[in-house]
Amino acid sequence: MKPRDNASPSRIMTVVEVAKYLSLHPSTIYRMARKGKIPVFKIGTDYRVDRDAIEKWMNDRQVKLRKN
Repeated sequence: MKPRDNASPSRIMTVVEVAKYLSLHPSTIYRMARKGKIPVFKIGTDYRVDRDAIEKWMNDRQVKLRKN
């Protein structure tokens, strides 16, 4: 398998890559995927995440802080 060129990140991420991106443990990503709490798809038995989908998922969950 050809290694990825870090200068142009792939749109499709592995669980480990998503975990690093979100600063979470990979087991947390697996648990969230099984519960349907994070947008994933499967290739065989492996979960994959589209970078655009995870960024939209994060943006949809941002908390807006009110100014008093």
